[in-house]
Amino acid sequence: MFNTVGQALDLVNALKEKIRDVHKVEIVIAPPFTAIKSIYDSLGDVSVQLAGQDVFWEESGAYTGQISPMMLKEAGCKWVIVGHSERRQLFGETDETVNKKIKAAILIGGLKPIMCVGETLEERESGSTWDVLDRQIEQGLTGLTADQMEKIVMAYEPVWAIGTGKTAAPEQAEEAHGKIRERIAVLFDDTIAQKTRILYGGSVKPGNAGELFRQTNIDGGLIGGASLKSADFVGIISAGVAVG
Repeated sequence: MFNTVGQALDLVNALKEKIRDVHKVEIVIAPPFTAIKSIYDSLGDVSVQLAGQDVFWEESGAYTGQISPMMLKEAGCKWVIVGHSERRQLFGETDETVNKKIKAAILIGGLKPIMCVGETLEERESGSTWDVLDRQIEQGLTGLTADQMEKIVMAYEPVWAIGTGKTAAPEQAEEAHGKIRERIAVLFDDTIAQKTRILYGGSVKPGNAGELFRQTNIDGGLIGGASLKSADFVGIISAGVAVG
């Protein structure tokens, strides 16, 4: 919940001049709902795609305050974030609602979901990280076909590292990403698991992005606070380009 429409446009205008010639990595930004259409119109030929920060699981209806997949698509989105830790921690998101939103995003809106999973500090310290990730992945992906899974990007965001300045050590993040890939292989097959992109989210900054992105199973970043400063976001994008 940052930036008015005007502030969001200022940020994107500063960003797009610096990344106009970047084509080696895929860049997706997720503005507030109120700014999506204005930003879409302003992007022109810059290869930046848009995502919604959340979505509801019905096409339309008496669901005051909710945003449907079709509304996001019409505004210019190709992606949507589902199951972000803040939605889980603050707004009652469950593995069941994550599953419903993912299916609706794909089937109703033709959107590509970015599905977030991750453990709290208490869960990590109690040794239940892998149980938590397994549950979130299995229940969040229940009933999806292999073709549908190929439209999904996963994001590992340890809740204890979000907005705290703490970052999972590259080895910690790599281990979790490897476990996520193993679980996808069990639920689908190894080919799909290897094709699935898994992003890391949790206090990614220009200074640590390169080391994180060089890990075998880390395919990119889900950037929070650093994306609000164009210079920092460009630095992270540059780290992705350098790693390839």
